[in-house]
Amino acid sequence: MPSSHADFSYVDDPAPGHGSTAPRSAFRSDAPALSLGGSWRFLLSPAVDAAPDGIERDDFDDGGWTDIPVPGHWQLHGHGSPAYTNVRYPFPVNPPQVPSDNPTGDHRLLFDLPDDWPDEPAVLRFDGIDSCGRIWLNGVELGVTKGSRLPAEFDVGPLLRPRGNLLAVRVHQWSAGSYLEDQDMWWLSGIFRDVTLLARPAGGVRDFTVDADYDHLTARGTLRLDADSGVRITVPELGITDLPAGRSAEIADVAPWSAEEPRLYEGEVHTDTERVPVRVGFRTVTVEDGQLKVNGRRIVFRGVNRHEFHPDSGRVVPREFAVADIELMKRHNVNAVRTSHYPPDSAFLDLCDTYGLWVIDESDVETHGFSELDWRGNPSDDPRWADAYLDRMRRMVERDKNHPSIVMWSLGNEAGTGRNLAAAAEWTHRRDPTRPLHYEGDTDCSYTDVHSRMYAGHDEVDRIGQGVEGHPRLRELPFILCEFGHAMGNGPGGLVEYRDLFERHPRCQGGFVWEWIDHGITRRDTRGGAHFAYGGDFGEPLHDGNFVIDGLVHPDRTPSPALAEFSKVFEPVRITAADGALRVTNHYDVLSTAHLRFHWVLEEEGTEVAHGVVTVPTVEAGDSTDVPLPELPPTGAESWLTVRAALAADTAWAPAGHVVSWGQTPVTRAAPVPPAAGATLDTTGTALRLGPGVFDPLTGRLTALGGLPVEGPRLDLWRAPTDNDRGSGDPEETRWRAAGLHRSQHQLLGTERLGDTLVVRTRVAPPGLGFGMRADYHWSGDAHRLRLRLEVEPDGTWPCTLPRLGLRMALPGGLGTAEWFGRGPGEAYADSRQAARIGRFTRTVDALQTPYVRPQENGNRVDLRWLRLTSADGAGLRVDGEPAFAFTARRWTSEHLDAATHTTGLAPGDTVVLNLDLAQNGLGSASCGPGVLPPYRLHPARASLTLTFTPTGSTDAQETPAR
Repeated sequence: MPSSHADFSYVDDPAPGHGSTAPRSAFRSDAPALSLGGSWRFLLSPAVDAAPDGIERDDFDDGGWTDIPVPGHWQLHGHGSPAYTNVRYPFPVNPPQVPSDNPTGDHRLLFDLPDDWPDEPAVLRFDGIDSCGRIWLNGVELGVTKGSRLPAEFDVGPLLRPRGNLLAVRVHQWSAGSYLEDQDMWWLSGIFRDVTLLARPAGGVRDFTVDADYDHLTARGTLRLDADSGVRITVPELGITDLPAGRSAEIADVAPWSAEEPRLYEGEVHTDTERVPVRVGFRTVTVEDGQLKVNGRRIVFRGVNRHEFHPDSGRVVPREFAVADIELMKRHNVNAVRTSHYPPDSAFLDLCDTYGLWVIDESDVETHGFSELDWRGNPSDDPRWADAYLDRMRRMVERDKNHPSIVMWSLGNEAGTGRNLAAAAEWTHRRDPTRPLHYEGDTDCSYTDVHSRMYAGHDEVDRIGQGVEGHPRLRELPFILCEFGHAMGNGPGGLVEYRDLFERHPRCQGGFVWEWIDHGITRRDTRGGAHFAYGGDFGEPLHDGNFVIDGLVHPDRTPSPALAEFSKVFEPVRITAADGALRVTNHYDVLSTAHLRFHWVLEEEGTEVAHGVVTVPTVEAGDSTDVPLPELPPTGAESWLTVRAALAADTAWAPAGHVVSWGQTPVTRAAPVPPAAGATLDTTGTALRLGPGVFDPLTGRLTALGGLPVEGPRLDLWRAPTDNDRGSGDPEETRWRAAGLHRSQHQLLGTERLGDTLVVRTRVAPPGLGFGMRADYHWSGDAHRLRLRLEVEPDGTWPCTLPRLGLRMALPGGLGTAEWFGRGPGEAYADSRQAARIGRFTRTVDALQTPYVRPQENGNRVDLRWLRLTSADGAGLRVDGEPAFAFTARRWTSEHLDAATHTTGLAPGDTVVLNLDLAQNGLGSASCGPGVLPPYRLHPARASLTLTFTPTGSTDAQETPAR
């Protein structure tokens, strides 16, 4: 029998729930605990009123139900579908009411107590239920919990029985709490964090707060335990035994905790009946002199925003994946995490303490959808929601207060402003004066302690750093970018310019790239092919497409090229050449360079010819030193010296030898490419021959090269737009398509012979418009090589930048291996190239591609001196630049790449499509941030590109490229 509507009034109630005990610190003790995770019985009803009565009763028959894993989201186990929105609520906005068509998931679990379970108080702990849970144990209602990513505990000791305990949980997809949880992520429902039964011994540890302050002037630590009378703390390594609650102990010469040196002292908080392991980290956070300081030192956040996500299980993130996240972060010079936009699983914060990351812990509050209504009705200023805001802040602070990694609390994200946020801030300042308070939406910092902005452009950050932006209070506070460098698809560009601002202005203390991981959900087609789904792929009527795909790592945690760029830009030690010496600059917040060893290698045209050790004296944080260049053997071809700083010993996150930073300097410059000249233009039958090249005598187009069939090269102005090209505001893509650059046509103006040079004159222009680009191809050659000088000149008035400027040609598909001397090994673009070093690299054509979840321009390599494309038998083509060029090689055209919406839409063709570019437009961050900076915008202008083509090996077996 379905339930009556009156039973569900709590769903639309803006109050935080009822029945749970007071929030407390998350800890595990030596008291018995029973995990209730595993397979539960489950039934999904389409609406609140359709849910059955009596699920809490022992005699209820759930035989027709199915099984579901807990923790888990029901949409990822065949019940309903995920849905993604960024800002808009996926239901009508009528707070606090939610739709009556409200999917409701009933969960039931039968469990027995262990034989040795004590007869004493116990609590049932739920670490996360999305969005609202009503809970019964053995037929007795325990209460209702809201605040999806926050714990709730219920007293259950008297209700337990040795065998056949029945736990029933009714979960509603929508509740009044959903109005506070509009957090730019998949809407996923269920019991998605641990469920645990915890014995609570009489006279045990109810709750505690460990304050461990550090005085950087004296190196003394002060330890204090706040807890009930009778609770004590013991830290053997510090000589502290049975320090009672309410008393302080001073310790000389303690080692402080920091993200770079996460020193933790093992101890116990205990009573006569319970012992709780604790790890004490001494550190003090202050705002002084307009700067955020930890242990008296200015810190710089080289951070990321991190949603909890796994492509198969959603916000159920197994511990090994959380560990993998942190290890990847540390290996790529990430030093901070903002827990966007809710408190994470508390186990993640344990890892941050252990491995060392600065953390901004954020409350489970976002009401972004009200921005669509000019913030009318926003709960942040509605007194009906006052208890919910304070409840969410209290539960976070009390749960997480003992983590030294947390250096700031955050009130939430994109929730406008109002009295409820101010009240939560006032409570937090009283409860924990040891940490500053963050909230970007408090634009005048009337109740917060740091000036925070998201996606501020470089010019604005510069003005803030100079103290000429904002009112006087803002000019006195530290400034951070809580979000910047939107890592959606290919990009972001412009990170190094942000870094320079953080180093130039002491008040500008870094920021957090948006974001860590692409939220793509694994999906398989009928043929078993897998791809990652995004908004709209599940039939949602309202969605925000692939805006959820915006991370530094792909959904499977494969690093994106952007992560390599982040790592290089924010490397903590910078190695440069200066006045004939090597300059080593230490940009760590705390660490010296004593934990690093420096090695050099000399490469001649990318091949190692010598190596050695650089002796670098210890450099303290913030200092630099110059050391002599090593003695190097003479070289003939272009040579580069690369110096790397690597870990001297194993750490928790990387083995000895892991490269933390590197720098390069040229030693011998490149010799110019000898001109290819002397070959005679010769007409034979229907072909025009010049050295190893064969041309169509009517069009002047190259058709073969030393027996290798080719198509092109022709001027190419188009690239498959990136997510940043498609960005907000005035997107580059819109201007490019309005200018018709995606359908440019090639017009032959004529061919002529100038001595032994073939000149082909063309005009490339979009249909229906009056501007274009004149392109003249000057071909010359010798017996073995063909030289092309491309001269381009704008014709008419251009309305936009160019996506790219270069040549496109088609080669036989068997040329599947690329080797080059230039920047690599990864892709690089005008404003995102710091991670690419000069060297010799080899990749298959397939491996050159970056599998962005939504296909787009990718795989560009820059500053090439030469490139070889070869087949398995060594046949192929070499291209030399005068002096350099960029290339992409792929098995589909830019047009195919542009049309595909998922990687499964890219079918390899029979040819290798080769782009040889003079330049591409920069990447920027306009998907949600500033566009391409002026130096990296590719404007139409007169330009030239000179390349020499040399066929190599046998080409007898090569196929003809498709036209």
